[in-house]
Amino acid sequence: MDLHTWLAFVAASCLIALSPGSGAVLAMSHGLSYGVRRTSVTILGLQLGLLLLLLVAGAGVGSLLLASETAFNTVKVLGACYLIYIGWSQWRAGTGNALQGGAAAPAGPWQRRFATGFLTNATNPKGIVFMVAVLPQFMTDARPLWMQLLVMAATSLVIDLTVMHGYALGASSLRRMMQSPRAMRNQNRVFGGVLMAVGAGLFFVKRGGAHA
Repeated sequence: MDLHTWLAFVAASCLIALSPGSGAVLAMSHGLSYGVRRTSVTILGLQLGLLLLLLVAGAGVGSLLLASETAFNTVKVLGACYLIYIGWSQWRAGTGNALQGGAAAPAGPWQRRFATGFLTNATNPKGIVFMVAVLPQFMTDARPLWMQLLVMAATSLVIDLTVMHGYALGASSLRRMMQSPRAMRNQNRVFGGVLMAVGAGLFFVKRGGAHA
C-alpha cells in the first residue's frame, strides 16, 4: 500500500472510529459503570468483531451478503435484536449498579463483557455495508490482497482501540457524579435507550447502501 493511500485510509478510519455508533455507546456505558480497566475487555471484544467485519468484507463475503437478501436480512435482524436486547437489559438495570464513592460497579465475568463487545460489532450490518463500500477504494491489483488487508486491519484496530479507550476514559471521569441511585438509573436509561434506538435503526439498513 502506497504511503498516500495509507494516509487516506488512516483519515477514513479515524472518521469511522470517531463517528457515534453502537461501539462508542457501549464503550462509554461500560466506562461509566465499570471503569477503564474493566472496559478494556469490552473494547477488545469490539476489536475482534471489527476484525471479523474487515476480513468478511475484504474476502468478498460481504459482497455476497449484500447480494443475498435472505443472508443480509438475517444478519440485520440478529444485529438489531441483539442491540435492542442489551439496551433493554441496561434500561431495566435500575439502580442495582449504583456507584459508591466513585468506585466502579461490579462488572461480572470478563467473558460476558468480551462477548458483548464482539457481538455488538460482529452483528452490525451497517459495518458490513460500510466496509464493502470503503475497502475497495484503498485496494489495488498491483499488490497482494492479503498484505493490503493486513495493513488495513492493523491500522483500523489500532485507531479504533485508541478511540474507544478515549470514550471509556471520558465516561469514567464522570463516575463521581454518578454516585446516587437516581443518577445511576438515569445513566442506565440514557445508554439503554440509545442502544435500543441504534438497534431499531438497523432494521432500516438497505442492501443498496454500499452502492449509493
